[in-house]
Amino acid sequence: MTGADPSGAAGPSAGTGTTPNPEPPPEETTVNTESDTTVSDTPGPDADQPDDTAGVADPSDTAVPAAEVADETAPVDLLEREGDIAADYLEELLDIADLDGDLDMDVEGDRASVSIVGGDLGVLVGRNGEVLDALQELTRLAVLRETGERSRLMLDIGGHRAERRRALEALAADAVARVRDTNEAVPLDPMTPFERKVVHDAVAGAGLASDSEGVEPRRYVVVRPS
Repeated sequence: MTGADPSGAAGPSAGTGTTPNPEPPPEETTVNTESDTTVSDTPGPDADQPDDTAGVADPSDTAVPAAEVADETAPVDLLEREGDIAADYLEELLDIADLDGDLDMDVEGDRASVSIVGGDLGVLVGRNGEVLDALQELTRLAVLRETGERSRLMLDIGGHRAERRRALEALAADAVARVRDTNEAVPLDPMTPFERKVVHDAVAGAGLASDSEGVEPRRYVVVRPS
């Protein structure tokens, strides 16, 4: 007696060979409708934007253009606020250093100006004004922190910058006279950015040309015929 297939399904007939596997159904092609959207070749607002700082000259090392002097983005009330913030910062510094000094605030052209006068303030000036320059940068950072705007505030201590400005203007006048006599360029000794700007302004006021050459800290001014 032949037993029945418990599954109830008949097996393949003997002698028919191997049953070929059926061909798989063709794959369905899925169309991504989002890829059909036309993409513009125009770059977005943030694509390949030039670096605003590339090739920008140090404003403290060049004569200030007339357009910059008349820039209305730095109104007097903003400059006065910069002076107030700077004065508060410097007062705290004087207290920490246990130094006596009075603060004078002013607006000179397109920048705020703060001066510390009185007492023995040489320690805040340093050799050739290095400490003064560092304190000026720290004061500008204090203003930036409060206003969110970069400041061109000028700091003077013990009249150092005012005295140095007078000496530099005399030096520039002498160089201008030499250029006019010889009609040849006259190079000057290395200077700080502040000092170079004073010379550039004085030379421009005399009707001659000047530019800066070299690299910091040996960058210097060359006065040239107009």
